[in-house]
Amino acid sequence: MALKLYFHPFSSYCQKALIALYENGTAFEPRVLDGPDGEVTRELARLWPMKRFPVLVDGERTIIEASCIIEYLGLHHPGPVRLIPADPKAAIEVRMMDRFFDNYVSTPQQKIVFDALRPEGVRDAHGVAEARAMLDTSYAWLDKVMAQREWAAGDEFSLADCAAAPFLFYADWTHRIGEQHAHVLAYRRRLLARPSFARAVDEARPFRPYFPLGAPDRD
Repeated sequence: MALKLYFHPFSSYCQKALIALYENGTAFEPRVLDGPDGEVTRELARLWPMKRFPVLVDGERTIIEASCIIEYLGLHHPGPVRLIPADPKAAIEVRMMDRFFDNYVSTPQQKIVFDALRPEGVRDAHGVAEARAMLDTSYAWLDKVMAQREWAAGDEFSLADCAAAPFLFYADWTHRIGEQHAHVLAYRRRLLARPSFARAVDEARPFRPYFPLGAPDRD
């Protein structure tokens, strides 16, 4: 039975999983979410009542969360690109950087975006300011890390880069990465040049008008 992925192309976490699938040319049936009352969305709700995505279905098995999906693919549907190193010590670095991009880039970035979707009277200006400050701190920390690395965890493309690509992509739209963070900007350009992520970006282009802060005319 073919793998099924429930996702939306414009979602950063869905792009994270898509990159892993595209890196290895893994065949899957795309189940693109079709609005709150759509057939595919109802299927997703039956599989995972939280209705968060992406969700991977492999026969009778349902896997939630992008990082877990990527780990699952590596174990059960491996391809030529190994996204989790076999060496446990190297794998810790990959997982640590994956958590960094999830918690300290994506989380504050999404805080800012979701706040923009709120009615004006219930927006959280203090929370948004904290989120922007966290992004500034994250950019500065990452700039030092990437001064010595080609990819997030070292010399090889990994799970951590699957996370970094969409999260830095949207973070720069939301809270611009300054020129003082030259290593982060160069890394972001390398990620955009990676065919797997370039494909995900292109597939999401039709949805750019929905970005609540206004999608910049670049990338």
